[in-house]
Amino acid sequence: MEQPNSADADQSPAHYDTFVIGGGINGAGIARDAAGRGQRVCLCDSGDFGGGTSSASTKLVHGGLRYLEYYEFRLVREALIEREELLQMAPHIIWPLRFVLPHHSGLRPAWLLRLGLFLYDHLGGRKLLPATKTLDLVTDPAGQVLKDNFKKAFEYSDCWIEDSRMVILNLQQARENGANILPRTALQSASYQEGKWLLTLSDSSKNTTFQVTANVVVNSTGPWADEILKGVFGLNHANNVRLVGGSHIVIRRTLPVDRAYTFQAADGRVVFIIPYENDFLLVGTTDTENNDLHTPPAITQGEIEYLCSAASEYLKDEITPEDIAWTFSGVRPLYNDGASKAQEATRDYVVRENSELGGPLINVFGGKITTYRKLAEDVMTRVCGYLGQQDQPWTSGTRLPGGHFPVDGYQALVEKISADYPFLNAKLAQRLARLYGTDSFKLLAQKASVEELGEYFGGELYAAEVDYLVENEWVQQADDLLYRRTKLGLVLTEQEQSALNNYLAATSVSD
Repeated sequence: MEQPNSADADQSPAHYDTFVIGGGINGAGIARDAAGRGQRVCLCDSGDFGGGTSSASTKLVHGGLRYLEYYEFRLVREALIEREELLQMAPHIIWPLRFVLPHHSGLRPAWLLRLGLFLYDHLGGRKLLPATKTLDLVTDPAGQVLKDNFKKAFEYSDCWIEDSRMVILNLQQARENGANILPRTALQSASYQEGKWLLTLSDSSKNTTFQVTANVVVNSTGPWADEILKGVFGLNHANNVRLVGGSHIVIRRTLPVDRAYTFQAADGRVVFIIPYENDFLLVGTTDTENNDLHTPPAITQGEIEYLCSAASEYLKDEITPEDIAWTFSGVRPLYNDGASKAQEATRDYVVRENSELGGPLINVFGGKITTYRKLAEDVMTRVCGYLGQQDQPWTSGTRLPGGHFPVDGYQALVEKISADYPFLNAKLAQRLARLYGTDSFKLLAQKASVEELGEYFGGELYAAEVDYLVENEWVQQADDLLYRRTKLGLVLTEQEQSALNNYLAATSVSD
C-alpha cells in the first residue's frame, strides 16, 4: 500500500490537490468524486474505514418519511431522488424493501399517514419503486405477526443498504482513479505555509510519522469535526456538531413475509423491524444525547427496554432482552441547528469554509448516507473554485465497483456465479453476489474447487475471501471483516473467530 514520502532534508513531502480527513461515507464520497475529476487526492482515517457512524446506521436508503413532519421538504425530495440514483449505482448492496406501516388509532391519524405517503410517492419523481398501497391486516399475510387490534396498514417503498460496504466501494473507485487511501492514519497537525497546507500524519499500524502537503483540506470527520477544528487546526471555539446516539438490537427471529415494518412509538419516533442476514431481524433506532467521544458508544439498558417495548406494542410475540443476538451503537453527528429535541434536529448536511486559518479548509457537518453523493458534489464545487478548475460533476449514473448489472439482476448474477463455479454451494454464491456483485468473479478467478479456496473458517468464509479483503478492501483486523466488510461475526463461533485472527496476524507478518 502506498504511503507518502516522509519529509526529510533530501526529499519533499508528497503533494495533493485535495486532502480528505475522515473515511466514513461522506469522506469516501468526496475522495471518489475528486479523484474522478483527475485531482491528486489523499484520504486518511484514524481507524478502519466506515468504523464509526457509517457502519452504525439503520441500513436504509430512504427519503425520511418522518422528516416531513418537520417540513424538511427539500431534504426529503433530494433524498428520494438519490434513493433511486444509488440503487442503480450499487444494486448488489442496495435493494428495494417494502415497509408495512400499521395504523395505530392512538397516534397519527390515518389521513395524515396517507398525506405523508402521497408526498413520499411524488416528491422525488419515483420511477423504479412501487407506490404506496393500503393493506387489510385481517386478510393480508403481513398481519400475521401483528396483534389483532391492528386492522389497517399502509405499505410503501424504501431501500436497504449495506452501509459500511458503500464506504468501501467509494474508496475503491477513488483508488482506481489514483487516490491514495490511508487507513489507521491520524492527522496530528496542520499549518498553512507558502501557499499550501503542511500536514503531519501518524500511521498507527506501522508506527510511523510522515508529512504531506495539499492545496485544499476537507474536514469530513463526522462526530469528530469540531475536535479536529480545535485540536488540529487550533480554533478556540467550535460548536457545529450535535452528537446524538443511536442504538440497534439484532434478534434471532425471522418474518413470514418478505417485508419490513415501521412502527410508530408513543414518543413520536418510529422503530423499524427489518429482515437481517437471513436468520435475524434488525430493530432500531433510538435517539439519545451523547457528548462523549472518548468512550465507544454502547447500548444502554434503557435503550434495550425502549426498543423491546416499542416493537412489542405491535407484535403478537413480544421481543425480550433474551432474544438479542447482537447490538450496535453509533453517534450521529447532526448539524447543531438549535433544535430542542434530538429527534427534531435536522438530518440535512451543511458545508462551511474556514477563512481565518490562512488556507482553504472545507468542513462537512451532518448529513445522511442517502445524500452523501450530493454532499460530495457540493464540496467539490467549492474545491474546484479554490483549485481554479471547472466544476464538472460526473458521479450521477456511474456504477460503483461490483454494481455492473441491472437493478433486478441479482438472481441472474447468482446463477452466473453458480454456473461458472459449480463447486460453490448456493448459500455461498448468494452471499458473494450480495457483497461483491460482479467483482465476485475477481475474488474467484482461477479457482476450480473448494479446496482451492483455502482454509475454512466457518460461515462459508474461506481464505480466498479473506485474502481478497486484505488486498482489496484494507482489512487488517478481524472486526474489519466480521462486522463491517461482512456480518459473519453473527455466525462464527469464538473458536472460528480466533482462527481468523491468527490467520490475519500471520498474513500481516508475511507482508
